This record gives sequence, structure tokens and C-alpha cells, in this order.
Amino acid sequence: MTTPTSTSSRILPLQALHPGNFALVMASGILSTGLRIQQQEWLSDALCVFAITAWLCLLALSLVRLLHFTSAVRIDLLNPRMVFSFFTLVAATDIVGLLLQDRGYATLAIICWFMAFTAWCLLLYLAFSVLTFLTHENNVNIVHGGWLISIVGTQSLVLLGVKIAPSLGDYSVYMMVEVHMLWGLGLMFYGIFITLFCYRIFFLKLRPNDISPLLWVTMGAAAISANAGTALLTEETHLSFLEMQRPFIVGITMMIWGWGTWWIPMLVLFSFWKHVVNRLPLSYEPIWWSLVFPLGMYSVASARLGLAAEFPPLQWISELMIWIALGAWFIVLFGLIKKLGRLFTNTPNATVNKTP
Repeated sequence: MTTPTSTSSRILPLQALHPGNFALVMASGILSTGLRIQQQEWLSDALCVFAITAWLCLLALSLVRLLHFTSAVRIDLLNPRMVFSFFTLVAATDIVGLLLQDRGYATLAIICWFMAFTAWCLLLYLAFSVLTFLTHENNVNIVHGGWLISIVGTQSLVLLGVKIAPSLGDYSVYMMVEVHMLWGLGLMFYGIFITLFCYRIFFLKLRPNDISPLLWVTMGAAAISANAGTALLTEETHLSFLEMQRPFIVGITMMIWGWGTWWIPMLVLFSFWKHVVNRLPLSYEPIWWSLVFPLGMYSVASARLGLAAEFPPLQWISELMIWIALGAWFIVLFGLIKKLGRLFTNTPNATVNKTP
């Protein structure tokens, strides 16, 4: 018979559940999309099932955490270093919606978009309120790459919104206007955050521990912005006003893809400096999925931009990057399995670090 004590001990690790765990869904889902573009159907379908299953499990675990450890959730939401991690829920829900849309489940995809949009609205104003009213460290040292997950969440709404628009009937035009505005808003947020972030890493003292996989979100946010711009270009807008914006979207999309490409060697250099020069060991953290997702998104963005521009070299880049991303996915998954194994074999107790 299960005692209350044993039940409590089993759910205790959920108190430290990292809100950024939804990046696992993001990484798996975008790899599924990228592999489908490369016509690797069975791998794509397997990752699709994995992503949707992980999304449902994490939703359930997050709900249990909210009910049993409300104060822990509140602390995370009011922490300027942690609150932006919740935007992985927005992006993961949109990625799941894209997977469902591609497989013919249009109604479920629409539900996912509205779920994600509601969460995005609540989190966006909460995050900026936390920065405005509750941040006591009034300097740029508080900025980190994870803040750009808010841009990833914003642009994911564009990607799914474009896909579901034809299914909305008379409201499809409204959705197209909405996603064009969201794309522009995402670019504005990116400009603000990347300016602060670049000042932080290039002009202030940078320690090896300041380098984390979240740095890769700087590239991932650029890649998803380019992907969203390509999506706007390839869909019918039904409004002359939006058609007039196409030259602007073309230029910005190419520019932001180039900017994301520039970041890749820099990020590799940062990692080399941390783990080789300074010899800091590699260890699994939930934020490692925030490295896998940008690699997959860069592959998808390159493929779609290559098709839109009719420029085959971008297709070659996409083919190379998708296999690099898949290799990274397996490595991080192995780390997750090892950590879960240790978690379930040890007696649960109060933890300091966020659990996977």
C-alpha cells in the first residue's frame, strides 16, 4: 500500500522541474520537420511521436508542479533569470501544432496556436513587468541568451499561424495580418535583446561559467526569424497592403539568416574556450536542448530559404546541418537518460539544481 510519505517523496523532484525542459519538445519537433524536408520519413515520424509524447508528459508534470509546488513556480516566474525559460512552453506548443498540421490534424493545430498565443500574452507582459519592477541588479550583467527564447516563442506563433490561416475561412486574412505584426514585433525584441547581450559578452568581463548552451539561442532566434520571414513570403496574403511588404521581408529575411550564420563559428569558439582552454567538464542540464533546437532550426530555415531563393547551396548547408543537429540530439538525450537514471535510483531529497 502506498503511504502518503512515499507518494510525497516521488513527486518531490518536481519541485525543481526546470521550465526550460520544453526545449526538448522544440528540438525533437524541429528535427522531425527538418528530416521530413530531407525525405527521411521514418526518422521524421519517430521524432514526431517522441516530441508530442514529451509535450504531453511535460504538460502533465508542469500541472502537477503548479498544484503541489505553487511557491516554487511563483519564484521561477518572478526571477528575471528564469522567467524567459517559460517561453519554451509557447514554442513547444507551436512546434507540436506544426507537426499536427503537417499530418492533417488542422483543428488540433488551431487549438495549439491559441494555447500558445494565450501563454505568450501572459508571459510577455509578466516578463517585462519582472524586469521593470522586480529586478534589483540594475546592470546589464543580468542579461543572458535565454532571454531570446521570448523571440523564439514569438516567431513560432508566426510559423504556425501561417500554416493554419487557410483553415480559418473568413478569418484567414485576420490571421495573416496578425502574423505579419508578430514577425515585426519579434524582430524588434531581437534588436533590443541582442544589443544588450552583445554589450554584455563583448565589453564586460566574461567568465567561463557565463558560457552556457543558452548562448546558442542567439543564433536560434535569428534562424527562426528567417524561417518565419520565408513562411510569410511563400503564403498568399489576400491583402495588397501585405503584398507591398514583400521586398522588405525578403531583405530582412536574408539579412537575419546571414546574421545567424555569423554566430555559429563564434559560438563554437566560446564553447572551445570554456571546455578546452579552461577545462570545465561537460555535464547534462535541461538547457542543453537549447543548443540542439537552434541547429535544427538553422537547417530548416536554410532549406526553406534556399527553396524560396532558388539557391541550391543553401540546400546543401541544410543537409549537413540536420545530421549535425541529429547527432547533438542523441548526445543530449543520452545525458538526459543518465540523469534520470540517477534521479530514480537515489532517494529523493531537497535539490538545489533544477531537475530534467
